[in-house]
Amino acid sequence: MFKHTRALQFNAKPDRPDPLMARKLQEALGGQWGEMTGMMSYLSQGWASTGDEKYKDILLDTGTEEIAHVEMISTMIAYLLEDTPIYEQEEMIKKDPSLAKVMGGTDPEHGLVHGLTAGLTNPNGAAWNTGYVTSSGNLLADMRFNVTRESQARVQVSRLYHMTRDEGVRDMLKFLLARETQHQLQFIKAQEELEERYGVVVPGNMNDIQYSEYSHVIMNFSDGEGSRAFENQIAKDGQMFTYQENPEAMGGVPKTKPASSELHNDQGE
Repeated sequence: MFKHTRALQFNAKPDRPDPLMARKLQEALGGQWGEMTGMMSYLSQGWASTGDEKYKDILLDTGTEEIAHVEMISTMIAYLLEDTPIYEQEEMIKKDPSLAKVMGGTDPEHGLVHGLTAGLTNPNGAAWNTGYVTSSGNLLADMRFNVTRESQARVQVSRLYHMTRDEGVRDMLKFLLARETQHQLQFIKAQEELEERYGVVVPGNMNDIQYSEYSHVIMNFSDGEGSRAFENQIAKDGQMFTYQENPEAMGGVPKTKPASSELHNDQGE
């Protein structure tokens, strides 16, 4: 059950309208690493979790918080789009060169599709999609994704911070940066606990079904030899890396059966 509170989790009001900044903020909302991705990934992982209750709770707590972040950014975008001219633009732009520069970077979907409100898209209008979501059922794999998601989101929010001088926008971004710090740290902690319990490779010990003689071999498939630096180093699972300078082609030359002539494939001689 979800219950909505009208008050925002944190301030989300700019000092002044700025349709170009509204477009940029769409990445933090509907981009690959945006708040929609965090919201749906963490909630899906929490709903799928049948193990340790504390991991289920931290996922659902964080996923629900991400709904609040979606709301904050959507609200900020709506404020930034207030009073954006959608009529008689050509005459207005002729009179104000600075307006021409701003309008040249706006997202036409804000007015055309969303009525000067936020959309679940990135700045270029590409729709957010569930392909960005990860919920594998393996808690360690999911926690590692979550650390990556929060890391990428924090990189982008920090860039957005430096793309504006609006203190109202920056106020919201400072809060989001702090929460992304917390989320990274909690998911790292959960990841470490799960590694201690199940091992560092996902999924756990599979020596009975893998060719383990290849599981710690660094194979040289490029002109450089920088990866040789890992030779004889100890991996996190306690095993030593070896280095193969000239990897072998061990699979032989494939000889597949020709397709039916009705497909008109060019099989050669």
